[in-house]
Formats: sequence, structure tokens, C-alpha cells
Amino acid sequence: MNAATDRAAMNEVIVLIGAGSIGQAISRRVGAGKHVLLADLREENVQAAAKILDDAGFSTSTATVDVSSRASVSSLVEAATALGDVNGVIHAAGVSPSQASPETILRVDLYGTALVLELFGAAIARGGSAVVISSQSGHRLGPLSVEHSEALATTPVEALLDLSFLRPDRVTDPLHAYQLSKRGNVLRVIAEAVRWGGRGARVNSISPGIIMTPLANDELKGPRGEGYRRMISASAAGRAGTPDEVATVAALLMGPDGAFITGTDVLMDGGVTAAYWYGDLAPRQ
Repeated sequence: MNAATDRAAMNEVIVLIGAGSIGQAISRRVGAGKHVLLADLREENVQAAAKILDDAGFSTSTATVDVSSRASVSSLVEAATALGDVNGVIHAAGVSPSQASPETILRVDLYGTALVLELFGAAIARGGSAVVISSQSGHRLGPLSVEHSEALATTPVEALLDLSFLRPDRVTDPLHAYQLSKRGNVLRVIAEAVRWGGRGARVNSISPGIIMTPLANDELKGPRGEGYRRMISASAAGRAGTPDEVATVAALLMGPDGAFITGTDVLMDGGVTAAYWYGDLAPRQ
């Protein structure tokens, strides 16, 4: 190996998938002294994120990735492992109910997350960790049967979208697709924690509520804005969250202080879900 290869082999690598505000905030908390590989579907997003981190003194490189494509995620794994030991994975990519059809949401948010966990779970370094950004929406989906929950958690990735209860004629509403996907993310993390544990690694998820990102600002101004404002006003916190607050929790889960935490989900929504089930947001009977 030449000197450059030697240096690469010694790198600890953090992989960020989804270069938005939340992912960037987490990278800043856990990426100091490590190499951050930023990946996103859109080249302009990843370049903008890289400039911000570069200007702040981080070591970065970039890639484009389509999490709904096995070949694309496999290429990202290869790029990451070529840089050094993959010590951390931040999976923050996804689409919202306002952005896509039910089919696309299931393909990106559900299948894509399962694919990332499968492929990076075979490459994560011993002592490494990952965090998946899910959503409060998964906690507002009604109870699933034991069979459906197990299917979302353990069905082989390539068979996941063939499950009968995920068929296009059964999931016709984007919000329903989103809630199923996010519940599925949490269940998948629980199941994957067993396999990741066999490599001496950990994986957890975070289910944020309304976090002030460019997307949330667009939602507040759009057709769902009234519902967003109602959730904020009815919550115990009485405000939206910030990407830095999500990053604080992610840093705990990915770092040494969270070494005893794996296979779990942290709901951080300012109390919106509590209000939905037991407060002013509870569905009227």
C-alpha cells in the first residue's frame, strides 16, 4: 500500500445518507476527527452540505445514492469501505407524504431503509453504530397484528414490497404509506440490532416530530400547514424542534455514552404523540 492508501485504511468513516439539515447536524456532532462521506440522491444537495462541513474544518467526500436501488447502495458501501473503517452510519434520507406517491414512499422510506441496514450491516466496523431517522408518524399508526409487525421487521428486503398488506390496492393514501414505512423502520431496527450485534455494532432509530428544516417550513406554508400548527400548539413543548436537538440525541445513541443502547427508538416530538392519543389531538369518536 502507498502512503495515501495507508492513511485511508486508518480513517474512521461516518456515512451520511440524506444530506439535509438533520443529517448535517448529526454529522457535525459525531464527525469530528473522522472522515464524513456525504451521500444524497441530488448532487447539488451533497455538494452544498460538503461545503458547509468543509468550511467548518471537517474532512469530507461525496457520493450520489438512490436508496431504492440495491446497486446504488452497494456502490456506496464500496466507496465507504475504500475510505477506511465504517464506524458510523446516519440514515436520514426519505420522502414525505407531500412529496411522493404511496408507491414511491414505500420504495424509498421502507424498502430503502431496510436495504441500507442490510448492506451496511455487513460492512460496519466492530464498535460502530448507526442511527435511522424515522418519524413521529409511525407512532400514530394504529396497532398492527403480530404477523404484520413481524413481516415488516424480518421479511427479506427484496420480498418486502410484495407483502399483501403493502399492495398498491391496499395502500392508497400517501400518509398511510408514510406511517407504515416509519413503523416499519422502527421494527426493522429492532430486528437488525440482533444481526448488527453479531458484528459488535449497534443500531437505533429516532422518531422526530416537527423539526424546523426547509421541508418543514414548506409544509407549514402548504396545504398541511394548519395541521402542523395545530400539532405544535397542542403539544406539551408548544414549539417545533431543531436539527441540533435531534443531533444531541443521535450523538448519545452513536457514542460511548450510548454503548448499552441498541435496537431501540427514541420518540422526540415535544409531546405531539401524547396529545394525539390522550390530549387535544385525540381523534374524535
